[in-house]
Amino acid sequence: MDSRNYKEDQANEIEALDSIYCGEFEVLATEPFHRCKVPITTEEFNAETQENGMRCHLVFTYTEKYPDSAPLVELEDLINIDDDCEKGVLRHIEETIGENLGMEMIFTLVSSAQEWLNLQWDDVKRSEEIVRERRLREEEEIEQKKFEGTRVTVESFMVWKTAFEDEIGITQRRQKELAENRKLTGKELFLRDNTLNESDIKFLLEAGDSIESVKIDESLFQNIDDLDLDSDTSDEDYVPGKE
Repeated sequence: MDSRNYKEDQANEIEALDSIYCGEFEVLATEPFHRCKVPITTEEFNAETQENGMRCHLVFTYTEKYPDSAPLVELEDLINIDDDCEKGVLRHIEETIGENLGMEMIFTLVSSAQEWLNLQWDDVKRSEEIVRERRLREEEEIEQKKFEGTRVTVESFMVWKTAFEDEIGITQRRQKELAENRKLTGKELFLRDNTLNESDIKFLLEAGDSIESVKIDESLFQNIDDLDLDSDTSDEDYVPGKE
């Protein structure tokens, strides 16, 4: 005949748990045995946003000879706990039950499970930090490449320079300036200088010739470019043939 009153031990534990968890402890059923729910929450968990941590409820059901026999346990209302984590914490609870048979253990089960989840959340935070650091390095490398740009060679620079000058009109202006400033040939000088034309025509008219009778021998101007037009012949004392 058992000398232990299991019903009384279970009732005393339920009373203590209700006092410890300050209204968060909930009795779900009393027959045939008590079935209750206790919250398990990691230290940094934000109940309002349900972020920055993990949370669940440990649901336990007494058996006839608890605490000499193991209670039935399950997890409900999981927040930020995936399947692998759920299986892990249940295994940890089962191990803790085996270590505490013969003693009231619900508070120990909840505390041990909470400690285990805290360690898991620390691993989650470390993993997230590693991901953030890697992402930050990748972003910094991308920004650095923007500043480095493409390596420039002489050939690539000349291609860029030509395209740039064409785009903003430098090439066209340069060609126009070269065309305007190039040295004119003797014939071009003669044809451009209208005063020469007028003086010759005036001379012919005074001599009695008509304009229609004037013929220009263009061969006279073919070698005019060979003349030294830059020699100092504008000197008033200049005498041809005398140096």
